[in-house]
Amino acid sequence: MKKSTRLNLLIALAYCVTLIGGMFLGFKFLKDQGFQVEKDVRYATTEEGKVEDIIHLIKKKYVDEVNADSLKHLPIDSLLHQLDPHSVYLPPTEAFELAEDLDGNFEGVGVEYYILNDTLLVTNVLKDGPAFSSGIKPGDKIIKVDTNVVSGRFLPRSAMMGKIKGKKGTTVQLTVQRQGVANPLLFSIKRGKVELSSIDAAYMINAETAYVRIGKFGATTDADFANAIKTLKTKGMKKMVLDLRDNGGGYLTAATALANQFFPENKLVVYTEGKHDPRTEYFTTGGGEFEQGKLAVLINENSASASEIFAGAIQDLKRGVIIGRRSFGKGLVQEQFAFEDGSAVNLTIARYYTPLGRSIQKSYKKGYKAYQQELEDRLNSGELTAESQKADSLMNQMPYITKDGKKIFAGGGIQPDIYVKLDTSGYNRFYATLLQKKIFIDFVFETLADRYTSDYLNKNISVFSISDKDYVDFLKYAESKKVKIDTKQLIAARSLIYKNLKLLLYKYYLGDAGYYKAHNQSDPMIKQALNYLATN
Repeated sequence: MKKSTRLNLLIALAYCVTLIGGMFLGFKFLKDQGFQVEKDVRYATTEEGKVEDIIHLIKKKYVDEVNADSLKHLPIDSLLHQLDPHSVYLPPTEAFELAEDLDGNFEGVGVEYYILNDTLLVTNVLKDGPAFSSGIKPGDKIIKVDTNVVSGRFLPRSAMMGKIKGKKGTTVQLTVQRQGVANPLLFSIKRGKVELSSIDAAYMINAETAYVRIGKFGATTDADFANAIKTLKTKGMKKMVLDLRDNGGGYLTAATALANQFFPENKLVVYTEGKHDPRTEYFTTGGGEFEQGKLAVLINENSASASEIFAGAIQDLKRGVIIGRRSFGKGLVQEQFAFEDGSAVNLTIARYYTPLGRSIQKSYKKGYKAYQQELEDRLNSGELTAESQKADSLMNQMPYITKDGKKIFAGGGIQPDIYVKLDTSGYNRFYATLLQKKIFIDFVFETLADRYTSDYLNKNISVFSISDKDYVDFLKYAESKKVKIDTKQLIAARSLIYKNLKLLLYKYYLGDAGYYKAHNQSDPMIKQALNYLATN
């Protein structure tokens, strides 16, 4: 694994925030047609039948020319690995969870939980969901689900979820232990449809500027955003910081609908094209909630697909500034084809291009550095010219020139207008061990949460820090979990430890919105964005 990849994973763990449940960068970018199957393709259930159907789909739909018959004797995963990183097979559970997540709702009771010491600890109760209405609270420990004892038993998360979730209208009984209450409490909860907003946080970060974080591009993103903006306007919003960091994407039309909130009518947002998929252009219709006002969009190495479509349009059409680090580089469009057993295959059918014609798909056939070197050599030799860029096989590595003469680049993701370096100070082996063994989150849920209240945290967000006693108790807790204290690395990581415990505490009590309010107090990208919006 590359050093940069390990670092990104480490940082993601450090934030300890579930940003995109059940989704991976490889298969999140679905066309809204979704779940289609060709009429002459069988609904196969056997491995052999599925392989045959996938071969047929490749011939009919795949983005490039492929000798599909040469793949017939390979198992499904190996077959798809011969294509591109984003053509994948989804077992029934994964296919269902992906569709459910992007649809913006699910059927169940509406609780989030964490398995702490083999006990289901409720960490969040979704507002207006069945569990919320029934009186379930964060901090409750679920002892039994119906007649099944779950406390004190090691059960996989999938088994836990399967017992609590269920069809709308059915009833589940939860027996919970609540702190300060001697006897267990019994709740009979009728399952219902639980709405999930794709807006993780939306608040006024100063008198004129709103901060909005979008966690995914799902079916309700446009409506969720419009509702949030209407509220923020009443609070004096004139400028916006839109945070798309770690947003791995979602539906194509969710990205184009969001772009419609920022542009007047008849602006090209993106177009798609493939060998079997004719060019399709997506234009704005106007009438959005934020067509005027200064805009800064934040991206990083985990901003992918639909996030890159949106950021690319903002950059190409000069609607705002892009701040952060180069995005993931996923410029391939997948369509999902379902099998009778609930499994599915996401097959790449097209590439997408920004308004200026940029493809930002990073290379998966040869190393990115090799492409960069080849491009540089060809540019220096005069082999490539502006007229031949689009026709050249390396077009996705070429710079594009905007009307004001500014160079913007394609290939390997969206390159920000203002680059903010990744701060790696304090990230060392000792800190990584604390993350990997879940010492932070276990300590917060088991010990630290009992020492504070949501009201106190909310009132003191700009100055709050955990106490020195909290810090000492954390180290004792880590030692009790068989973590060896490395004094030198501990000193280097101390400020990160304080920060991470604070953020997790805010997430526990105040949810995602509280987490980001606390995090943004010292976030360098936020500082860059606010400075840009104040001076430009």
